[in-house]
Order: sequence, then C-alpha cells, then structure tokens
Amino acid sequence: MPDRYSLDDLLHLMARLRDPQHGCPWDLKQSYTTIVPHTLEEAYEVADAIERGDFAHLPGELGDLLFQVVYYSQLAREEGRFDFATVVDAITRKLVRRHPHVFPDGDLYGAPDMARLEEAAIKQRWEEIKAEERAEQAAAPEQLSLLDDVPHALPALSRAAKLQKRAAQVGFDWPEALPVVDKLREELDEVLEAMSENDAEAVAEEIGDLLFVGVNLARHLKVDPESALRAANAKFERRFRFIEQALRDAGRPIEDCTLEELDALWGEAKKQEKLSLGC
Repeated sequence: MPDRYSLDDLLHLMARLRDPQHGCPWDLKQSYTTIVPHTLEEAYEVADAIERGDFAHLPGELGDLLFQVVYYSQLAREEGRFDFATVVDAITRKLVRRHPHVFPDGDLYGAPDMARLEEAAIKQRWEEIKAEERAEQAAAPEQLSLLDDVPHALPALSRAAKLQKRAAQVGFDWPEALPVVDKLREELDEVLEAMSENDAEAVAEEIGDLLFVGVNLARHLKVDPESALRAANAKFERRFRFIEQALRDAGRPIEDCTLEELDALWGEAKKQEKLSLGC
C-alpha cells in the first residue's frame, strides 16, 4: 500500500467500482440522476465543515465532493461522452480565459501581466467574458437571456440572489438598500391582506414575494442570504437545544410547558450566549 494515493489511483478505483463483472453492485446501478442528491449533500457538508471551522475533517469532505466529479466523469467515459481529463481541461481553459489580467496572452505558463488592475475592473471584465460565453453557447442568439445559465437546482435563496444580480447588471435594480426596505414593508402588507382574505394560494404567493425581496435586501447589504439563513438555523437549533437541556435537568417534559415558560428559557439561552461572548 502506498504512503499516499494519487488522483490517478482515485480514477482507477472509480473504474474498478464500475467494472461490469467485478464492480460494486450499488455503484453499477447508479446514473447521473441518482448521484445528484449525493453531490448536493456533499457540497453542503463541505460548507458545514468550513462554517464550523472543522478543518481536521475538511480534507475528507472535500474528497467526498471530488469523488462526485470523478463519478460523473466515469459515467460519461463509459458512454463515450468525455472523461475526467476533459473536465480538467475545460475548467483550466475557462479560468485562463476569464483571468486575462493574470494570463494576458492566454498562456497558463506565460509571463504575468505586471499591471495591477482594480478589483472593480476585474469583476466587470469577468462578467463581460461570461456574457460572451453565453452568447457563443446560445442555440438561438435572439432568444439569449441574462438568466439562461442560472441553475434551477440551486437552493432557492441562492438562486434568487443570482437572478437579481444578473438583472442588476443591466440596471434593473434599486440604487440603494433603503428603497428595498420600503418594498419589504409593502410585501409584508400584502401578506397581511391575503391573510385577512383567508386566501391560502395568495398567502403562499405573497410569502414568496416577501422572501424574494428579503434576498434583495441581503444582496444590497452585501450579505449572502443562504449563509445568513444557515447561521440563523444554527442559532435557533443551539437555543432550542438549551431549552431542551434545561427542562431535562429540571425533570420536566417539554410538552407540559406553556409558551410563556418556553419563551423565558429562550431568553435565558440568549442571555447565556451573550455572556459566553463577553457582551
């Protein structure tokens, strides 16, 4: 057994798992579609490890995510579509093309551009290059949309932010955050109106609008909405676990507590958090 396996070893392992005669029965049954849920799960586990600062386990989580790419590449190789080397070539070419300020001659190993560009100029050029790529890939250029390549499989909050960001590139955006706050209040009023009319379908639609504008506000304030909600989820979980533990210590079932008692414990959880942070 080698001291350290290489990428070639991982590719060999994947081919063995998919060997029609001697491979793994589970792996042989998989397809692009069945692997997608695992890919999404592994990506979130990478994000979770980073958010928790769990760098001891991060290499393992990154390996799980890398294996997803290797898996798709093996399926494609079996079908004669492409292989892992094609994936590596494609991403390398794309990144060289999108970084002309680093690779001015389009040569990965060429001399760097000594001129230092401002970040805003780099970002603008990046978006211009992406727009050129979308135009080249469009089957019918007259139907090209800025939104064409925003993945539908993205989490809803992330996709909303990306859609809004794309529209903002052509000026379809509020100039600052305060008008978005006004729009948020307007959407909340529309939710209340739908509630007063007891219209479940309208309530769902207005809640969607409210969330969409909330994402827009986050974007204007330079906050990633997906990360912000993940942090809020973690905070809720942490405080609710505090309530559960406090009631276990008191020998009381949580089901027997009033909302006022639970809310008091919630306040205590918040107080303990502030004390632990030295606030």
